[in-house]
Amino acid sequence: MSAEALRERIREIPDFPKPGSLFYDITTLLKDPGAYKESIDLMLEPYKFEQVDVVVGMESRGFIFSAPMAYELGAGLVPVRKLGKLPAETLEVEYELEYGTATLEIHSDAIQAGQRVLIVDDLLATGGTVMGTIELVRRLGGEIAGLSFMVELTALNGRDKLGEFEIHTLLSY
Repeated sequence: MSAEALRERIREIPDFPKPGSLFYDITTLLKDPGAYKESIDLMLEPYKFEQVDVVVGMESRGFIFSAPMAYELGAGLVPVRKLGKLPAETLEVEYELEYGTATLEIHSDAIQAGQRVLIVDDLLATGGTVMGTIELVRRLGGEIAGLSFMVELTALNGRDKLGEFEIHTLLSY
């Protein structure tokens, strides 16, 4: 299945979450077993022969892709969550959103110094969430092996903030 065939399985919803917006709903792709499997396979392709010790998934849709990717790579899985969702000692970072700020956290023992980390999310938009996640990984001593996204919204220029990193996206809008 090609990336374009995957694109056809993503539902476009106008005026959500606000008038003038166009929302790309991946739930229609996820419910198709072949399309979901193919999206995971294509997201894994650039990293199949790379050393990846840990896959970090960002809350919440990033978990949908990061868990099977970690499994296939034989790597650990580490969640980055919104504030107050992790039970043990954490590190926190505040990051910029299009409409304000938010806080992410990671367990303080989630990544060991020198581990190679693949960061995964469903969407690259403004880059704020992934930059916050990168900061957390670096504070724990992790090395960024790459960034993998299902969808990139190119008009929001998130990639511009991430110039030093290897970035892989399946679909661009």
